[in-house]
Amino acid sequence: MAVTKLVPVPDEAPRPVVKAVPRETKARGFALYVGIDEAAAAENGIDLSQIVTALKNLASSMAPGAETYAAVALAPVGSGGRSVDVVRLALQEPSAVARHRTSDDDEKDLAGVVVDVSRKRVVIDDEVAPLTFKEFELLQYLVTHKGQTISRAEIIRSLWRADDVDIPNDRTIDVHVRRLRSKLGRFEDIVRTVRGEGYRFDVHPDVTILFASAPSPDVF
Repeated sequence: MAVTKLVPVPDEAPRPVVKAVPRETKARGFALYVGIDEAAAAENGIDLSQIVTALKNLASSMAPGAETYAAVALAPVGSGGRSVDVVRLALQEPSAVARHRTSDDDEKDLAGVVVDVSRKRVVIDDEVAPLTFKEFELLQYLVTHKGQTISRAEIIRSLWRADDVDIPNDRTIDVHVRRLRSKLGRFEDIVRTVRGEGYRFDVHPDVTILFASAPSPDVF
């Protein structure tokens, strides 16, 4: 009778443990970035709030103790780029921010006025202009509607909420524009006055609009 000799098989080398987080830390949750605009959602017969609600309900059904928080990222109408990249940068996702910061060196090489919408700042001849939040919003609105004459009424309607306590009038808008122009220095004429109608920004050789790796998002 043949005798079968059992040969011990050496144990496999232990496989490295792949961790989702660095040592001495633990996962406390995750972020899911969803890139979809209202028009795309409407094509599917839904809206963004329905998607948010469905995702929150799913998390609650799978893990009843899970806490959820939703934020919406907005970008100027007509801006390009992948929606998910806009969302990631708007909500300060670390890898998106890191890639965005690589544009710093490129920005330093740009002369004239750099309107950096993503970072909410204006750089004039390599110096950051001391614009207030509203002054930047005003310039951003004109820049992202380049070629269009924007009335004072539209500026008020777009940059102030109905429940704001300091809603300006037409004369106050003129004051905001004068202050903005004074901080633009020798480039003050990039904000044009259209007599009897409002204000306008046209494509200008001394002005660069910087979106970096994603279109200019606002965080709300």
